[in-house]
Amino acid sequence: MQTSISLRYAVIAAAGFGAAWLAAAAAAAPAEPADTVLTDARIYTAANGKLAEALAVRHGVLVYVGDATGAQAFVGPKTKSVKAGGKLVVPGLVDSHIHPLDIVDLDVCDLDSKSYSLKQLSAFVGACAKHYHTPAGKWLRVHQWNPTGGNQPDTEFPTLRVALDKAAPKVLVELLGNDGHHAAFNSNALAAAKSATGTVVGISKATLAGEFQAYHKLVGTDERGEPDGQINEDARYSIDPNSMLYNELEAVSKVPERIPLRLNSVGITAILDAMASPVGLPVYDKLLAGKHMTLRANLAQFYDPSRTRTVDGRVDYEGMVAKAKEVRAKYASTPLVHADFIKMFADGVVEANPFSSPPTLGNAAMLEPFLQPIFATDAGGHATVTGYVEPGSAACLEARAHPDKVASAADIAAFSKANGFHPGQCQISSGQLQHERDIELEYVKRMHLAGFNVHIHVIGDRALRTALDAIEAARAADGVSTTHDGLAHVQLAHPSDIARIGKDHLFVAFTYSWANVDLDYDMSVIPFLQKMTGNSLAQRHVPGSYYEANTYPFRAAKDAGAILVAGSDAPVNTRDPQPFVNMAVAVTRRTPGEPVLNAAQAVSIREVLDAYTINGARMLGRDKEIGSLEVGKSADFVVLDRDILNLADTGKADDISGTKVVETWFQGRRVYHAAKH
Repeated sequence: MQTSISLRYAVIAAAGFGAAWLAAAAAAAPAEPADTVLTDARIYTAANGKLAEALAVRHGVLVYVGDATGAQAFVGPKTKSVKAGGKLVVPGLVDSHIHPLDIVDLDVCDLDSKSYSLKQLSAFVGACAKHYHTPAGKWLRVHQWNPTGGNQPDTEFPTLRVALDKAAPKVLVELLGNDGHHAAFNSNALAAAKSATGTVVGISKATLAGEFQAYHKLVGTDERGEPDGQINEDARYSIDPNSMLYNELEAVSKVPERIPLRLNSVGITAILDAMASPVGLPVYDKLLAGKHMTLRANLAQFYDPSRTRTVDGRVDYEGMVAKAKEVRAKYASTPLVHADFIKMFADGVVEANPFSSPPTLGNAAMLEPFLQPIFATDAGGHATVTGYVEPGSAACLEARAHPDKVASAADIAAFSKANGFHPGQCQISSGQLQHERDIELEYVKRMHLAGFNVHIHVIGDRALRTALDAIEAARAADGVSTTHDGLAHVQLAHPSDIARIGKDHLFVAFTYSWANVDLDYDMSVIPFLQKMTGNSLAQRHVPGSYYEANTYPFRAAKDAGAILVAGSDAPVNTRDPQPFVNMAVAVTRRTPGEPVLNAAQAVSIREVLDAYTINGARMLGRDKEIGSLEVGKSADFVVLDRDILNLADTGKADDISGTKVVETWFQGRRVYHAAKH
């Protein structure tokens, strides 16, 4: 049993077995026969790279890991003997950043992250409205919309708003972005937006200049300045307070056992729930009560400092700390669930929408202002850059000084005709932190002082710098540097801050599969960070450029001293946690068949496998019980259909992505077995 006394775990290096490890294990005499003995295997122990041939389990715990000969001493009349057929066995995988309540497949309208033009999207949503018989005036929520792929307009469907209006004119439509940060709404839904006082005022050009002025950068607009349907980040909540949820909790709570089943099916036996809201805790309670909890879960509790205020308007730090402590205490004596992390968003996302007019900028917090590309559409329907707006030009200086002169539809049209770009592109933006800097620093300090580890979402380089400032200030305030603080994503990092990550020995939960090359995605990011022309690969990925050198810096972070862990962020992009796709891309820095994204930032298969096992266990503070296959630890292990170590060693790392799990064992019990084909 772990209590709150042990909330702060020292970061301990993996214990070595010594040169005579296998021989010593083989010579150990068992006190009694094992319940299960597994042989005929190639076992990656995640203990200093050691390999073994067999293991033995008694009462859910490993009592032997070594060679096949030594394993025979643990075989008794009632021992179950399992032969792995020479297959690779690895420790149970740890997903250190996932949203487990949202990975369950339900009967919902689901775009499955596929790319659709606006015409195709409209037809799909219209078919869903008919299939689900959505009544007039009710909500149709469409899941897994890809905001960075497809969405090409045409003359009939110029904006998302028009496409959704034509698809379902009598209902309220919401597209839920597959990244958790974007959404799109039809006119009925936009009209339902409520002000801070709860009054229905709608989101429009007028209210974006009034009640919703703070959200102006988060709302896509058309050429007239009216909302084009795309609404991002906190602006979504004025329309739908549940925009952050991929699945309806009521539906998930009816089938909670699907969560561990899905995770076990891909070899995952431990997780960090990266955004555990109090409203989702009953799902864990139901799993525990029904004895369906075939994995360990640490909860990164989520509270929103900007939306948690006292009656006089102050951020209610005391209230959030008290609630977090209450939840932590609730699970203090529950071995399979701990609530010892706090989640914070330092910023949002970097992706922009080149098809909006003006292009909707990303809102990640950047050290330098976003550029303002001028886009056209190529023959394939992809965005292509034809030039850039100069914010210091006379036209832009005038537009910023006198916004009233470019406010009407006629004024906007005249300006665009005269200058070749929309006056909205004269704005200068470096994105924004999720909360004011002082709030982020104070929140992290308060949670640190209360004994919590912090887990911070960072995308932009300025957000990373702010997160590092917050962690370092919190550690200085409480004098404790051994908390298991970590960062998630780290899409763009300044080299000086990579060094700080290492100096602070932070855990970094990369989603390795995001480090790839994709035309549509690239065009939503790269032109806004560095100048380019057209949309060719050579223009997008320039060796030595800031983006190319510093995006998803796996190798640089590892070499600096960071502790690499792995987080799928599912259901972002896909509800499948796809650990082996992530491992493959960590090694290759590419999607199979596509170009490489800065090979210098790749890591080895053993490094990413350790990120998924022993390092993940260390981050969760569970490395004394899981993470490696050693005597005395829980018998959590996975049998794979192929040898991923050999594939990487023989230049076939792309094939790692196709790996399937044959069996998953948790606490010495087989909890998943692949169906025979």
